[in-house]
Amino acid sequence: MTTPQALQRLLTWLSPAFPVGAFAWSAGLETAIAERAVHDAATTRAWIDGNLQHGGLRTDAILLAHAHRTVGDPHTLGELADLCLALTPSSERHQETLAIGTAFLAAARAWPSPLLDNLPANCPYPIAVGASAAANDITVEDATIAFLSSAVQSQVSVAVRLVPLGQTAGLAVVAALEPHVTALAATAVAASLADIGSIAYATDIAQMRHETLGTRIFRS
Repeated sequence: MTTPQALQRLLTWLSPAFPVGAFAWSAGLETAIAERAVHDAATTRAWIDGNLQHGGLRTDAILLAHAHRTVGDPHTLGELADLCLALTPSSERHQETLAIGTAFLAAARAWPSPLLDNLPANCPYPIAVGASAAANDITVEDATIAFLSSAVQSQVSVAVRLVPLGQTAGLAVVAALEPHVTALAATAVAASLADIGSIAYATDIAQMRHETLGTRIFRS
């Protein structure tokens, strides 16, 4: 079980106040909103759910779980980091996961652990979170749910600002996706690397098209 002290760390790490700069990135959602593919609460929910069920969030959750299990093996962690980067569909998404991962590790060293030295210098975000959680005795189930919940909340925050959605409508989207987060976390914890696969083409294309979007607020 995750102890109360370790749970406090997890809540701190995945809160909007943790200094990783996640607010600056939209993972392609800005493109979807600009092109009107996402324009209200229903389409916001569908977009995020597609990423959970079939896209990058599913991949990240599986990789996080594997990083958690192999925190003591620097070679495997390096291979997982390389795989994570190889699976990013756009240059901006590549920059996003590295920038947030690097910032996360720098901030997480306020809770020092020699196991963090096993991580590669250029570490994607889900690998950093998974390994850090293991190094601090946070269960893989709790870490995965927290990571996915934070990702959903971040995407909803983008939609609240840009669609725009009202705060209540945004919270309703978060609430509606809670069972999907729980289900994906359970799947990811039990998944092998061979289970990784993505068919969220609209999200991937939106991430690529963001690089040439005329007016941009977010970095991805």
